[in-house]
Amino acid sequence: MKLLISTCLFLSLNVAQAYDFTPNELIVKLKPGHSLPKLANVKSVQNLFENVYVLRTTNLISVEAALKNNSAVVYTERNHHSERRVLPKPDPASSITLDKSALSDTQFNDPLIGKVWSFQDANQNGVSVNSAYKEYGTSNTTPVIVAVVDTGIDIHHEDLKDVVWVNTKEIPNNGIDDDGNGYIDDINGINTLVRDANGKATMDNKDTHSHGTHVSGTIGAKQNNGIGIAGIASNVKIMGIRTVPNDGDETDIDVAEAFVYAARNGAKIINCSFGKSSNEGRQLIPDTLKYIGDKYGVLVIAAAGNDSTDIDSTPTYPASFNNDNLLIIASTTNGGGMSYFSNYGKINVDVAAPGSNIYSTVPGNKYESMSGTSMATPTTVGVAAEILSHNPDLTVAQLKDVLIKSVTKINSFKNKMVSGGRIDLLKGLELAKTIK
Repeated sequence: MKLLISTCLFLSLNVAQAYDFTPNELIVKLKPGHSLPKLANVKSVQNLFENVYVLRTTNLISVEAALKNNSAVVYTERNHHSERRVLPKPDPASSITLDKSALSDTQFNDPLIGKVWSFQDANQNGVSVNSAYKEYGTSNTTPVIVAVVDTGIDIHHEDLKDVVWVNTKEIPNNGIDDDGNGYIDDINGINTLVRDANGKATMDNKDTHSHGTHVSGTIGAKQNNGIGIAGIASNVKIMGIRTVPNDGDETDIDVAEAFVYAARNGAKIINCSFGKSSNEGRQLIPDTLKYIGDKYGVLVIAAAGNDSTDIDSTPTYPASFNNDNLLIIASTTNGGGMSYFSNYGKINVDVAAPGSNIYSTVPGNKYESMSGTSMATPTTVGVAAEILSHNPDLTVAQLKDVLIKSVTKINSFKNKMVSGGRIDLLKGLELAKTIK
């Protein structure tokens, strides 16, 4: 199976791999009221959610065969890898600096805010962040936890350290699962790529690439601290979950576990800046999306992908899944049009957002520009989080509806996406306050 990390503009280097699935893991979904049978060659069992399990085995084929005709089993699936890719690095030459007239009425004192062009108004091809803050301010807002399921996060970055989510029920570095959530020392999130002897995700979510840190800054870099940039959301806590390796080789189990962890620990929005070009009928991820939507009211905002492709006819996943709590994002440029690399789809893509030449945080107290639907996604997440912080009683369906209906319409987008337009924070806040 081939997977595409939805990051940026450049061609990626494919690396051959021995398996397109992990050789010792099997996903099993049981019918309600049934238990797993006793099986040989099973080292450990992990309950992902409800009646969905991960079996870690010493003989995948024999365990798979033993469950094939079991009447209690809804399905079994192998744990598929993505296609390995060399992820692009930030491009220092691609940043855009706004002229002084565009900054004359800024609501932010962050010294590099002039490089964040998406803050401009709709008539300047931005998402009206500056005008929204001028109109609505930041008082009387409720904190919103946003999970960034990505390459990790630099929790010590000067512009992120004050907005990083902290699990206050966990005592740091004592080797104990203090809050009983199944994870030891998960102070700021988890790392599904590194597991302990029992198959449990560990807690070091450090970003050794840059992608996850860049995404996080767009969403919620600390505002008005006199440092660096500002994120779109004013009252947000970012939960960093390392699930995407530096070569883009995430697995189905890692993604599902990341989503479930985020939902159970309070995230109301999940940023999903990755995708895959085939799914071959597997159900784990859509089942996971439904679970976190129905039980926890979580909105997953995902990238449409960067292949200049109509994903209505050439699906990509999760963008092409039909889940009610999934919002799919195309990318736009500072000129107002769709980014040349952006996927589109009148049915499967919902809205567009700035994604070309987006200036944001990268590890080591640095800032750089990146481009892709990966960057349009956190732009949308930031808008969604700010709307939710002003209107915390919105359901997941209402929040999604507000984001789609409050866009700035663009004629050339009419047949490219559901909304036919680019997201707008000011219009979104105006529409949200009318919902009872």
